[in-house]
Amino acid sequence: MSIWWSLHLRREAASVPLARRLLLGTMETVGVDPDISFDLSVALSEACANAVEHADSAAGYSVTAHIDGDHCRIEVADSGPGLPRDRVLRTARPLTRRGRQAEHGRGLFLIEALVDHVHFDDRPGHGTVVAFDKVLKWRDDALLKAS
Repeated sequence: MSIWWSLHLRREAASVPLARRLLLGTMETVGVDPDISFDLSVALSEACANAVEHADSAAGYSVTAHIDGDHCRIEVADSGPGLPRDRVLRTARPLTRRGRQAEHGRGLFLIEALVDHVHFDDRPGHGTVVAFDKVLKWRDDALLKAS
């Protein structure tokens, strides 16, 4: 079984829950375990929120999700200025300010914590692609369970 969908979204906060709901609906329909669906939806929301904040306002951003067997890959691409160099180098831990987690930088940390693999393709001046993968677990009553 293989399913994929792609969205091109405007740089608006309302686009984030739209992408999240589409992902959750797809996951529920095919029978993905709710905990896995939740992890992926939070990671997607964080990636979309970053794109909304940093994407070129005219170009917007895109989301592509692909389920192939027991594997899900999601990519969020924007056309913004790219990731700040310190975030690219320190994505394995949240940025801190005076011993507390900084307001910015938590999204990248959350994405890494919730998925099996994440890749940040920083294209300075041309945007960023955040791609992440997770192995799926299925409900017993899954309609399209991977064989």
